[in-house]
Amino acid sequence: MAIHRSPDLVQTVSPEQAGLSSERLGRISRWMRDHVENERLAGTSVLINRGGENAWFDCAGTLELGSQRPLQDDSIFRIYSMTKPVTSVAAMMLYEQGAFQLDDPVARFLPEFRDMEVLVGGDADNPKCEPAHNLITMRHLLTHTSGLTYDFFMTSPVDALYHRHGITFANGEVRLADMVERLAKIPLLFHPGSRWNYGVSTDVLGRVIEVISGEPLDEFFANHIFQPLGMTDTAFGVPEEKLERFSALYTSSTMTPPPLMGPEPTQVLPEPKGGLKLFDPATGGRFQAPAFMFSGGGGLTSTITDYLRFCLMLRNDGELDGVRLLGRKTAEFMRVNHLPGTLADMGSPRFNNGPMGTGLGFGLGFCVVLDPAEAQTMGSAGEYFWTGMANTQFWIDPEEDMIVIQMAQLLPSSLVPVRRELRSLVYQAVID
Repeated sequence: MAIHRSPDLVQTVSPEQAGLSSERLGRISRWMRDHVENERLAGTSVLINRGGENAWFDCAGTLELGSQRPLQDDSIFRIYSMTKPVTSVAAMMLYEQGAFQLDDPVARFLPEFRDMEVLVGGDADNPKCEPAHNLITMRHLLTHTSGLTYDFFMTSPVDALYHRHGITFANGEVRLADMVERLAKIPLLFHPGSRWNYGVSTDVLGRVIEVISGEPLDEFFANHIFQPLGMTDTAFGVPEEKLERFSALYTSSTMTPPPLMGPEPTQVLPEPKGGLKLFDPATGGRFQAPAFMFSGGGGLTSTITDYLRFCLMLRNDGELDGVRLLGRKTAEFMRVNHLPGTLADMGSPRFNNGPMGTGLGFGLGFCVVLDPAEAQTMGSAGEYFWTGMANTQFWIDPEEDMIVIQMAQLLPSSLVPVRRELRSLVYQAVID
């Protein structure tokens, strides 16, 4: 049974005042209830802001299966890779101070990246490598063109080497600096700048921020982003006094992730089934404070209302409530495409297990929609967005002056097509 929270908690205008249909928005509520009642999600919440006003908010489900604690506007979630835009903003704040240029080698700040090698053949047991043609730059980290990858992809010998050597920024027992040094000993997946590949680039960027600023990443975020923006519930880990608002993390007890496909479908995927099992509890889990590893790529916890304040700052070109984190031109610079073409041109024809790569570029910290028709999803050219692997997402659509944030806690995100379904549901409600 889905447990609902009243939608008037954070709403500041009616949907119709913001050019949205209340009746059509009801389809989102029914969609959320369906996922919860069929036990595909334990709970989920959606917030729509248009014209700087909160026009719609609703929740379904609970913080934990079997509990009577409903999701609310102040519920806390593991936002995983939605940490990356925060880290990118932090880096660009230092960029504005003249601390680096985008073409600066990362080795200027992290000498362990001076002599990188690239895997060109062999396997994890007998890798064949050659010296990298060029150094990794700050732009490469911000755009995921560095040649770094993730251990859990397991699609190349480099992924296997990450796994074998424990290269994961989810390891709560290793310091960020130590993990980055360990990472630099593993060969790159490709020569820097030659391809796009999602990986631990933003974790390395977080370490660069520490070196430049002289502050641990958690302190830099708190002092220069969270406190100025009033993001009181966003941090690396949830303190004990807030655990009662922290959502448990689940995975499916009945499904396996769908197989990776090429740019066009080759099979009919099965309909998502219900059934959840606990993956990470709220109390005693990996995200309970204090944190030891400050992962700039995936370590933050936050609320839907806190993350809205971050999005509003981006929507306002770097400013919120009289506090300016970025200059207007910097904010604009971050949300244009910094790739020489699309993600597909850079070797990634699919994104989020959908055929979006041909219509997407990448800015300095998030994806940029270049052509909604090519991306095969509703939206606008110029929209920028990012997601988290436990089924969280946000997007900012400048053309419609709209921010959408959705939170849930299901791992991995590919189990249920929440992201693309929600886009259709949101845009069909726009009536002005």
